[in-house]
Amino acid sequence: MIAYQSGAKPPDNTFAAGRRPEMITRHRRAAALAARAALALLLLAPAGLIPAAQAATRVAVFDFELLDTSTEADIRGPKPEEAKRLALISQDLRQRLAQAGYTVVDLAPQAARLDKASPLRNCNGCELAIARDLGADIEVIGLVQKVSNLILNINFQVRDVSDGRVLRAASADIRNNTDEAWLRGISYLVRNRLLDPPMTGKGAP
Repeated sequence: MIAYQSGAKPPDNTFAAGRRPEMITRHRRAAALAARAALALLLLAPAGLIPAAQAATRVAVFDFELLDTSTEADIRGPKPEEAKRLALISQDLRQRLAQAGYTVVDLAPQAARLDKASPLRNCNGCELAIARDLGADIEVIGLVQKVSNLILNINFQVRDVSDGRVLRAASADIRNNTDEAWLRGISYLVRNRLLDPPMTGKGAP
């Protein structure tokens, strides 16, 4: 036990941390002023001096087309269910690219030109101009080749819209002419060919 002389005051525990109260107050005020100054600069700075977030790569995903080399289409005419599957895998690809961070452009404003240019596989790259007019950076064109009802393959190409350069291309064989088989094929291509390894440069999301 510590004894104090008569009239002496015990030590002030406020100084236990080694800092005077007025010093703590000054530090807090300085920190608050600095934070306010930084916020003011951010609000008042010209837009050109603050780096903007990089915009996502814009991609035009054209509808997959069917190349039927089985002669079945010549005999019986095109199958409605196959036209439906083309739309199914085209939309599935758009959704997967959107989930991967790309901005998928709407093709509707150029629907008339696309209808006139179809099939795109025979138009000698005419879809590049359409993709540019849609504001896309890259495009994806796809083809399903039907050898028979048991043997089909799905193909795609990713192209730089500015010059038509092929950035990535791949193909996958599928068995059975069903919705499930087509979707399984496009899923494999996206996961293992289109997005893996991730595209860099112009093709990056």
